Amino acid sequence: MNAVNAVMITRLLTRNQIAGHEEIPNGSMWWFIYAGISCFLVIFAGIMSGLTLGLMSLGLVDLEILQRSGSSSEKKQAAVILPVVQKQHQLLVTLLLCNAAAMEALPIYLDKLFNPFLAVILSVTFVLFFGEVIPQAICSRYGLAVGANFVWLVRILMMICYPVAYPIGKVLDWLLGHNEALFRRAQLKALVSIHSKEAGKGGELTHDETTIISGALDLTEKTAEEAMTPIESTFSLDVNSKLDWEAMGKILARGHSRVPVYSGNSKNIIGLLLVKSLLTVRPETDTPVNAVSIRRIPRCVYVCGHSLILLKALVVKSIHVNDLYISIDIVPS
Repeated sequence: MNAVNAVMITRLLTRNQIAGHEEIPNGSMWWFIYAGISCFLVIFAGIMSGLTLGLMSLGLVDLEILQRSGSSSEKKQAAVILPVVQKQHQLLVTLLLCNAAAMEALPIYLDKLFNPFLAVILSVTFVLFFGEVIPQAICSRYGLAVGANFVWLVRILMMICYPVAYPIGKVLDWLLGHNEALFRRAQLKALVSIHSKEAGKGGELTHDETTIISGALDLTEKTAEEAMTPIESTFSLDVNSKLDWEAMGKILARGHSRVPVYSGNSKNIIGLLLVKSLLTVRPETDTPVNAVSIRRIPRCVYVCGHSLILLKALVVKSIHVNDLYISIDIVPS
């Protein structure tokens, strides 16, 4: 728009220097007609400028999200705007063409109302504030509501400018393509983290919700091996050991619901000890581990695929992930 304004000012000054300047008498009927047309052109250019920023800043994904999960008013507004915004380049050409036409027509009428220098000052002032700054400030904040209220005007202008805007829009579609990109997995994780309470930006997601969502997004990329803990780093009990005060203290300090039990070699896991089953065990009696119910665990040799396949297998077999033992010296973390 700055280039259009510069051309408009140059043309206005040049035309008055070459030809004689003819002003319409103040207070005459034609003076008010030309003044009204000038005001209309400024307002129209402002609407086009604001709609250009407001509508083009609304992505298709954002509108679909509002249409599905927004408030009742947002759903209606998004449903009205979406068909128009889908023709992005045709819409852009239409709005810019109408804006440029209004800007080019404005000096024709201002030239008849004021002397050249006053016309330049008024034109720059009105176009800057009422044609660009104020409309764009409003539409950048309330783009959805403004776009929905003026969508009828946009449809009419798209039909009027169709012979010019449609072919140019198609050429831009062919050269630049359509902007229909969805969020990638990493972008979704970043979006979730931004909306967490810990980010301090007014989000409503708790730490646990953020962790669960991010973990679910990682399932197809994380292997089963990455979700396990090396057996050398795990806390386990010998089947022949005693459940004395020392052993019970270590179990409580670890805070696990299940403790692996081995026989002879720490890598020879024979089962799991459910911590809740120790409620009836008295540490002073030195009860041996083999006297307590030890839960058998299934064996698994699957380590290469991603965690989502393993999780589905556990769900089908009704197996708790902590009850799984991987045969490559890795146990659940």
